[in-house]
Amino acid sequence: MTTTELANAEQEGQNHTYSGHVIPWFIRLMWLFFWIFAIAYVVKYILPALQVELLSPP
Repeated sequence: MTTTELANAEQEGQNHTYSGHVIPWFIRLMWLFFWIFAIAYVVKYILPALQVELLSPP
């Protein structure tokens, strides 16, 4: 059985290239619209409904 020698970190990392992916502007815009809609929905519909349900349960 053969054994392989472990290289140091510099030698091992020389062939690794890590590059991130940039999120496109329109995806960021979609997320922004989603969060605006979600917050508006909660404020307009869920909070008033919770107040009614908590003050006078069915």
